[in-house]
Amino acid sequence: MTSSPAPITKNMQALLVDAVDSPFRLIQLPTPTPLAGQVLVRIKASGVNPLDGKIRTGKAAHARQQLPSVLGMDLAGIVEELGEGVSRFKVGDEVYGMATGIGGIQGSLAQFAAVDADLLALKPRNLDMREAAALPLVFITAWEGLVDRAALRPGQTVLIQGGAGGVGHIAVQIAQALGAKVFATGSEAQMALIESFGATAIDYRKQSVEDYVAAHTGGTGFDVVYDTVGGATLDASFIAARTYGGHVVSCLGWGTHSLAPLSFRAATYSGVFTLMPLLSGQNRLHHGDILREATRLIEAGSVKPVLDDRHFTLETVHAAHDILESGIARGRLVIDI
Repeated sequence: MTSSPAPITKNMQALLVDAVDSPFRLIQLPTPTPLAGQVLVRIKASGVNPLDGKIRTGKAAHARQQLPSVLGMDLAGIVEELGEGVSRFKVGDEVYGMATGIGGIQGSLAQFAAVDADLLALKPRNLDMREAAALPLVFITAWEGLVDRAALRPGQTVLIQGGAGGVGHIAVQIAQALGAKVFATGSEAQMALIESFGATAIDYRKQSVEDYVAAHTGGTGFDVVYDTVGGATLDASFIAARTYGGHVVSCLGWGTHSLAPLSFRAATYSGVFTLMPLLSGQNRLHHGDILREATRLIEAGSVKPVLDDRHFTLETVHAAHDILESGIARGRLVIDI
């Protein structure tokens, strides 16, 4: 016997950030009504991303999320109501997506959100809500870099810079699933995690870029280099790219860099800006399509997120953000709603 769904209440709990550097404040907001093309999602878990902290501290103008606002970009939950024209989902479906919390859209640190159905996919059956909420932004970012920009092919060599990080640990697993020969940089403490994904781990503190290029590619360079760190690591990535046809991708290419090392290798570069569909309103269905690929790979056992095992709620979200800011998280952080 299955239990009936909980009734949709007139008001819901949500966390509001009133101004830059102000604390989260638990408030009551009207439960949204889905418009045409939207679904109402009862949120079960909200992923925590570095960008959420940057918005809260006034360091993310590119996200266009003016305060006061409800933060939270990633979510997993249950479809409670369908807006006009939605046929891809039905009430009761378990879904996940990167669909809220930027561009003036209400975030996922709330009990409900009205979400563009194009941005969602069915949750993998072998993940719980917490695991699913940890995935959308990092999976989409990793996929856009490896598949959409670099067109990674089986048998190619790929170097993931920051292979134990949020985007990095998913990029390593995607590249493995696509049949690439995968290498990934990290600290000594991260070597075991990287190798558990099947990649060759490189301790960037013990080997220079020239040394590991020589050791692992005979000096020719990697076919694809995905920089998830930025700064000096992007400069190192230009040196690591294969001569004639190597490609460097970065999701943090925001600084000023010399392209000479890349040009002298006859290699190419492209950037990933995962927020673009949400901010522009264009190509949103592609994000849903990427998450359907994620569901396929996850259900096949090829990809799994690494989560910090600590649990947080709307009442303890400050602790999660403190851990994120301190850099001591032991995996992806998730808020239980």
